Order: sequence, then structure tokens, then C-alpha cells
Amino acid sequence: MTLDITTLRVAFGALAVTLFVLFYTVSFRHTRSAYSAWWCVAIACFCTGSSGYLLDGTAHQVWANPLANTLLVMGTASVWASARTLRTSRPAWLQLSAAPLLTLLASALDNPATNTWSGGPVFLGMMSLTIGLASWELWRLPSSYSRVQAPLAVASALLSVLYLARCLVFVAVGQEGYVFATFFGSGITTLISMLLLVVVSFSAAALSAEQIATDLRARADRDALTGLLNRSGFLDLATVQADRLARTNRPGTVILADLDFFKSVNDTHGHAAGDTVLKAFADACAETVRSTDLVGRYGGEEFIFLLPGASVSRSEDITRDVSMALRGNSTPGGFEMPTVSYGIAAIEVSDYDLPAAIAAADQALYAAKASGRDMSVRAIRPAGKGPGSSAEPPQGPLRVLEE
Repeated sequence: MTLDITTLRVAFGALAVTLFVLFYTVSFRHTRSAYSAWWCVAIACFCTGSSGYLLDGTAHQVWANPLANTLLVMGTASVWASARTLRTSRPAWLQLSAAPLLTLLASALDNPATNTWSGGPVFLGMMSLTIGLASWELWRLPSSYSRVQAPLAVASALLSVLYLARCLVFVAVGQEGYVFATFFGSGITTLISMLLLVVVSFSAAALSAEQIATDLRARADRDALTGLLNRSGFLDLATVQADRLARTNRPGTVILADLDFFKSVNDTHGHAAGDTVLKAFADACAETVRSTDLVGRYGGEEFIFLLPGASVSRSEDITRDVSMALRGNSTPGGFEMPTVSYGIAAIEVSDYDLPAAIAAADQALYAAKASGRDMSVRAIRPAGKGPGSSAEPPQGPLRVLEE
């Protein structure tokens, strides 16, 4: 049976249009991500490029054939750019344009008016190279990045190998050779390309859907104003972190912080000023704590820290550094930043009860407030009790923070 290449190219174009509409409406409009945008560009190039081949055999072949080759290579270069945005950033414009420009030059110089395979070796080679680069970028992603990255990388690699084989056979026997015409001609390879395009596109759409879900989870766990973890997001991660401390027999500390006289800031300078103070405190925390520490907005003007591996003494130093960083922030209205009171509770090696540590830190924070504010107070946990024991009232201020 002879494959009707014109019908196949029309079908390929129709498939590309359908995938473009689906990808644009389902993926890009929801994420607005660079990954989805480059995929939309790629599918659009595949659609218009395959349409250009329909003009072969007409007077327009002289420009349509080289343009079609160039657009298809631009499409695969866009797939590479899309994959690269998942790991680092998109390639530079010079990198992206090199393969399409070489393809255009080779096709334009190879009698495109009469040769439907003008620039064939360069076109096939650039297709193989750019698809292979996309596969490599996907394969280099961490294995935990997505469930579909490996199938997407494998499908891309198979398509790259197909084009490499076509290029080698084309160079060896020419476009009229039996092996090339029978096994690597336009008909059979268009069918295979259609199949792989569907697999790759749906895998890419699945990856985009995972990006949407990850973004939604991140938004659900973050406080919109400060960018810190919200209460539920902090407690979820802190529970996991406390379990990890228990398995490795490492200590840690919980700190509760409260901005002193925060209500007077809102009453005197307005809620916008209060928001500025909250964001400034969040920035001070980000400048001070380690990347392995957890910081969250516990509610209102109250914040919570979990410092894995940190001693109480080290935590006291951190509270001092955070307060100093906060005081270093300037305000639009020229008012002074409020002071901060802290309650610190140790997570002992013998007791990894996170709720009990938070309760103890809360009592210590209350003692700091009652003792004049602008200080850190260390909580005293009951001795000789297991998990779930309550914290005793602290023994008074540990240290007043210096002005």
C-alpha cells in the first residue's frame, strides 16, 4: 500500500492545530509559564511548517520548501527552549536561531525550485540535534521533578534517533535510494512523527498540569502578604522536620515571635504601614535564618520558627540578629520599626513532641510580653516526662535585647 503523503501532511497539520488549541487553552492560559509558552510556539511552527510542504510541486515550492524546513527546525528548537526553562533558563537567542538559520541557508542553496529535499542532510541533522538537546535537558532534571519527565525524555530521544538515522541514510544512499525511500521516506516518518508528537504533547501537557498543581500547593502553603509559610503550611513541614530530627537524634528549637505594640502602628500610621512592618520582619527573617530553617506567619503579627540542629543559645543569637535586621529597615512614613518579643523552646533529644514545644514557646513568649517586651525568654520544659508533657512557666527573661 502506498501512503498518500499529501493526505498525511494535511492530517499532521490538523493534529498540530488541535494540539495547539488544547495546549494553549488547558496549559498556557492557566500557568503563563515560559515552559507552556515555548510549547505553544513549537506546535505552531510544526503546524505552519507541515502546511508549507503542501505547496511542493507548485511555483511556490521555491520559497515554501525552505521555509517549511526552517519552521520545523524552529519548532524543535522551541521544544529545546521549553525543556531548558524547567532546569535553568531558555537558551540565548543565538543558540536558538543557529539551527533554523543553517537550515534556511542550506535549503535555499540546494535548488529548492526543483528539489523537494533541498538542504535535506542539514535539515534532518538539525532536527535530530535540537530534539536530542531537548531530551537531554529533560533527562537531567531531578528524578523527583515529575512522573512524566522520563517518558517525555525517552519519546524525544526516540524521535531524535529517527531523524539521525534518516540523515545518515540520506547521506549514504540519497533521497532516491531504496533504503531511504522504503524505510525513511516522508510517508512512514510522518506517521511515526504524528504518533510521537501525540505522545510528547500529552506528556508535556501532563507536566504542565503538574506545574499547575505544584503552584497551587505553593500558594496554599504560603502567606500572600509576607511570602512566608502560613500556619498550616508551617505545621505540615515542621511535623516532617521533627520526625527527621527524631530519627537522627538531633536537637532543635521552636521560636514564637510577636511584634510589640503592632496595633498602635495600624492605628497611628494605617494598615498599609502595618503591612510594611510585617513584610520587613519577613525580610529580616529571610536574611538571618538558614535555608534549612522553617519560618511561618502563625497569625496576625505572630511568627513561628523551627531551627533544626540549633541549640537554645544559638536561637537566642538568631532572635537578636532578626531584631537588628528589622530595625535596619526604613519605612515610607519615617516611623520606627516595632520591637519584637520571643519565646524559645528546645526540642530535646528525649522528647520530639512538636505541639508541646510550641505550647512551651508560647508560654515563654507570654512571659516576655509580661516582663517588658523586646526580649527573648527561654522556656523550661518539665524534666523526666515523655512526649505530651506540658511546659512550665519560664523563669523570667533570659536577656533583654540591646537597643
